[in-house]
Parts: sequence; structure tokens; C-alpha cells
Amino acid sequence: MDRDQVWQAIDDERASLAALLDGLSDQEWETPSLCAGWRVRDVAAHLTLSQMGLIPAVVAAVRARGSFNRMVHDTAVRQARLPVREYAPRLRAMAGSRKKAPGVSHLEPLIDVLVHGQDITIPLGRTRPVPAEAAMAAADRVWPNLFPWRPGRKLSGLRFAATDCSWTAGDGELVEGPIAAILLLLTGRNAAASQLSGPGVVALAARGGTP
Repeated sequence: MDRDQVWQAIDDERASLAALLDGLSDQEWETPSLCAGWRVRDVAAHLTLSQMGLIPAVVAAVRARGSFNRMVHDTAVRQARLPVREYAPRLRAMAGSRKKAPGVSHLEPLIDVLVHGQDITIPLGRTRPVPAEAAMAAADRVWPNLFPWRPGRKLSGLRFAATDCSWTAGDGELVEGPIAAILLLLTGRNAAASQLSGPGVVALAARGGTP
């Protein structure tokens, strides 16, 4: 995908996710997401911060004492104090904008909306298709060493191959499955591990199923 196609995919994913958020019940907003310690509400709030400017990001980093994970967590929790009805309109308002948080490429917002979309929908028992081409672009960015996951190091000795598109990475025992399931695995989630197969699955299970 070229840059324009990536941004179009981001716009499309944000719009469809906003439509899903419009229909969530009070109980669903409070459901634990795939992100440990985060509710669906917190994940949605985090996605509305994708265009955070430099000064707010620096302030947040200082408040988190330089810890990236703490900064991401704390900013999401603070944003989650907003009424839930505000999240969908905020996502829609990003359409057409190419603004992104400082220090990231145009692919990080794509990774965020694809993966966090699954963080929200899988625990709710909902199906959210992941476009294969967009997932390939996201996986290419994550593999092998994108912080904070660094899957090439954590999943060394395994070779990944998508069964629904032409994406491969790594060397070693084969793990294959849909690109969406592989993307979740590369970003530290084993919720779709049941969709993976191949001789490398045994080794993967021995590591706890996630990088």
C-alpha cells in the first residue's frame, strides 16, 4: 500500500469503528478489552488520542516520568473520563486528516485502529473483519523490531505465513493462519491463536502463546 492508500484505510477503519461504538450498551463499554487492565471504554478513548500534538505528548511523558507504557495508559485513563458518546464523533472528525502523534510513521495509526478494533470487538463476541492488505502493511511495520513488541526477537525460531494473502516473515518452524490472527500475535495478543496451525504452534504454546 502506498501512503495515500494507508491513510484511506485508516479513515475507513475509524469510520466503521465509530459506527460500532455508536451501538454499544453501557455494559459493553465497561467490558474488559484484550489490553490487560483496559476496558473497552479505555481503548476507545486511547484511539481518540491518535492526533495528540507535540506539547501535550511532552507533558504526558513528563507526567509519566519517561515511561512510554505508563504514558499511554495514563492518557487513555484520563481521556476515558469523557462521556462515551463523544468517542465516535471524535473518531469521525479525524477523517481526511493526516495528522499523527509525534515520532511515528503513517503506519502506526493503521496498526492502532486495526489491532485496537479487535481489542474491543473480540471480548464483546462481535466479528470485525480486518482487510488483508491493510493488515499486511501493519504487520510489515511491526516485524521485526517495532517498539514495544519487537516480535522478531521474542518470536525467534518461528516462520509466519499468512493463508489469506502473500505475507511471510521469520525463519524456523512454520506458524500459519489468517493475517489478522498473525498481526494480533505479533502485537502480543493470543486471542486468535486458535486460528493458527503448523509445527511451530507447539513451540509457540510453550512460550505462552504470545511474544
